[in-house]
Amino acid sequence: MKVISTKDAPAAIGPYSQAIVSGKMLFLSGQIPIIPATGEIAQGDITVQTEQVMKNIGAVLKEAGADFTKAVKTTCFLADMADFAAFNGVYEKYFTGKPARSCVAVKQLPKNALVEVEVIAVLD
Repeated sequence: MKVISTKDAPAAIGPYSQAIVSGKMLFLSGQIPIIPATGEIAQGDITVQTEQVMKNIGAVLKEAGADFTKAVKTTCFLADMADFAAFNGVYEKYFTGKPARSCVAVKQLPKNALVEVEVIAVLD
């Protein structure tokens, strides 16, 4: 296994890695809308926060030598399912390959974020 870490995405706020490579599979930890430079949550609605999550995911994918087209499965967590349509509007701009996905509403996310997304991708 190989640990993936980049300063272009938020540092882990617990005992975990940004991502792990195992064989040809890449497993990204869930990303919330933390701005890497400040460590603060992006302020704004679900679209603003989802854009930041996608930037964070993109940075980790890039560090591992992958991109959004390599995603095979995502798990998406929303603080409010009423945000589902707006979240999808941002999500579909990035995950154009339409990976398998689960999307659930949760009671609360770390740092009171509105969204968290984790990704499993394949490496060449």
